[in-house]
Amino acid sequence: MTHIKTFANRTVEILLVEDNPGDVDLARETMEESIIPISLVVAKDGVEAMNYLNKVGLAGDRMPDLVLLDLNLPKMDGRAVLEAMRANELLLLLPVIVLTSSDAEQDIAESYKKGANCYVKKPGDINHFRNVIRQIEEFWFTIVKLPPENYPPFELGGTVG
Repeated sequence: MTHIKTFANRTVEILLVEDNPGDVDLARETMEESIIPISLVVAKDGVEAMNYLNKVGLAGDRMPDLVLLDLNLPKMDGRAVLEAMRANELLLLLPVIVLTSSDAEQDIAESYKKGANCYVKKPGDINHFRNVIRQIEEFWFTIVKLPPENYPPFELGGTVG
């Protein structure tokens, strides 16, 4: 559990893009039980998510550490959100996990083609849903190494070395 100590001094921020209030409540409850300090921001549709990300990006504020994105959303679906994020220099490298009820091969392939970092099918059972959220937390925040909070923003077009 030494990896978890890495994040003891830093709250991780997750943007959950989800229109189902039941799934939002379940994700929120599960994250509140986490030993990892998590700040959860919820957008209930794709337009709200893009507005939030663009506002944070343009203000130079800290971006979420991870986006959990449903595919079937009102106003702007998850596929369009993913495409818009990958076309935006400020959002290009932001990790996105598609968390959806669809297990259609076309959705999986299209999500990866549009730049999803991971695709997870939402389980129908509440306990399995909680386990999926915990496994996502564990993987992204204990195995993947995040930059420190004051890490300089990524600049495109710069030179390396």
